Amino acid sequence: MKTNYEIRYAAHPEDAKSYDTARLRRDFLIEKVFTADEVNMVYSMYDRMVVGGAMPVAETLRLEAIDPLKAPFFLTRREMGIYNVGGPGVVKAGDAVFELGYKEALYLGSGDREVTFASKDAGNPAKFYFNSLTAHRNYPDKKVTKADAVVAHMGSLEGSNDRNINKMLVNQVLPTCQLQMGMTELLPGSVWNTMPAHVHSRRMEAYFYFEVPEDQAVCHFMGEVDETRHIWMKGDQAVLSPEWSIHSAAATHKYTFIWGMGGENLDYGDQDFSKITDLK
Repeated sequence: MKTNYEIRYAAHPEDAKSYDTARLRRDFLIEKVFTADEVNMVYSMYDRMVVGGAMPVAETLRLEAIDPLKAPFFLTRREMGIYNVGGPGVVKAGDAVFELGYKEALYLGSGDREVTFASKDAGNPAKFYFNSLTAHRNYPDKKVTKADAVVAHMGSLEGSNDRNINKMLVNQVLPTCQLQMGMTELLPGSVWNTMPAHVHSRRMEAYFYFEVPEDQAVCHFMGEVDETRHIWMKGDQAVLSPEWSIHSAAATHKYTFIWGMGGENLDYGDQDFSKITDLK
């Protein structure tokens, strides 16, 4: 197996105004989340969130304690949320074994133990997308499915944003230190997410887009309300959203995305909304 990682440093919003397309993509877009029999991750200086993916095909993959952590195990001082967006798979955390099907999630609390990822069928490999944040205490590991989620239906077909927000790894479902993750599914005919746009300066966020056909694309919007930028994305790609940035998207086809947040509080509703007509 192979583990690949890179460090992404935080950007000041005044500096980000001058970024061209290449710089925006280099600093915020995570183009390669999944590679067969490899673990890919980005260590972000935005609340020190790690965003990554593991795709076991012919091997069982181990979650390695990358050098920036300076820890004996990846989870020594961290918690983690994992979503399977591929075929049936198995995550082992110490002596615990968790089977994850498509769109099922797993929370792993902090603590010294080895974590591994495996697929049940090499012909239909699992794809484990994960977010990890620093943790000040341990909470129990727990598998979470859509049946366990707090579901919020938002938007409308007329507004092209008819969607279900599945809040899965949130404090209404299980205890966490600062991690919150969920999955938003757009309904047929809708292409917009998170509109009206908002920011929450108490938390950063990462978005992972999937169920995007190969010949279609997502246009992710970021930046300050009066100074927005965009990044064109494909399926199975992720993007970092600084605490000062909006995070919204429109696509050429309906899609699903996983959102993950970390920062000062666990209040999902702690958001500062902007009017659609204020966006520039």
